[in-house]
Amino acid sequence: MSIHSPTASSLRRMPLARELSIAFAGILLLALSARVQVPFWPVPMTLQTLTVMALGLTLGAGRGAAITLGYLLSGLAGMPVFAGAMAGPAVFAGPTAGFLLGMPLMAAIAGLGRGQGTLIRLTALTLASIALYAAGLAWLAQFVAADRLLAVGLLPFLFGDSVKIALCALMPSALARFTRLD
Repeated sequence: MSIHSPTASSLRRMPLARELSIAFAGILLLALSARVQVPFWPVPMTLQTLTVMALGLTLGAGRGAAITLGYLLSGLAGMPVFAGAMAGPAVFAGPTAGFLLGMPLMAAIAGLGRGQGTLIRLTALTLASIALYAAGLAWLAQFVAADRLLAVGLLPFLFGDSVKIALCALMPSALARFTRLD
């Protein structure tokens, strides 16, 4: 009896193992993207939104949202996956909770652009960003005065997020074919 590591072809025959591998890789990628951070208060600037959009666009709405939800559950369970190595239920009571909880919706909306042309991808990614900001700002309003809400929760991030949207929208459609995750 020989024990061997799974190859790409054997993973195709093991859908659960394959899906779990994809999910683990996506959660790990999200956790790493949270470590790349420019400190702002009360919401740090990270590469998480770029990663969430790319996951949705590359893996599709369902997979992207599921992986992002898995990431949130990992953090809720105590794994230090959020920006600043934060973890646990307290994060979901803090100022960034709305942005975190908006990530699965962002991934799902971004995923609508999968396999589409650049203009559709750009539209899906823009709508995904708007959805994230709607969730994030609605929650952040509990922590920041109304006259400062846009100044601390939106305006500092618009340029960077515009660049992230453009990068994802211009990502070649071949990336989805290259990954062969269907």
